Amino acid sequence: MVTLLILFVSSGLLLAALSVPLILRKIGPNPLYGFRVKETLEDPAVWYPANAYAAKWLFAVGLLISGSAILLFLTPGLDLLAYALTNAGIGLTGVLVAMIQSFRYLRTLPPDPRQPPDQETANR
Repeated sequence: MVTLLILFVSSGLLLAALSVPLILRKIGPNPLYGFRVKETLEDPAVWYPANAYAAKWLFAVGLLISGSAILLFLTPGLDLLAYALTNAGIGLTGVLVAMIQSFRYLRTLPPDPRQPPDQETANR
């Protein structure tokens, strides 16, 4: 179970660490790293706030994953399977909530006024 503890704590801390440059708006639009959807990749004015928002959620999820892994490890009587599934469930649920909230936030951002409106943008 110690191996899983190290895995979950490390992955949570890695997720939190990877979100910091996005929170600080240091990473521009790119094809590999960040909240990469059509709207963010096409407009830096959308990329930076959307990625900062999504990264704040992922930072919190990373800390939640690490913290829950430690707390569950210290829970007496918890077997290996329950430990692994509970941590995995917390992580997946956290990432799902972060993704849903990020898409909701993306819909609140104004479209780029320099681009002609298309049907999808007009329906925002």
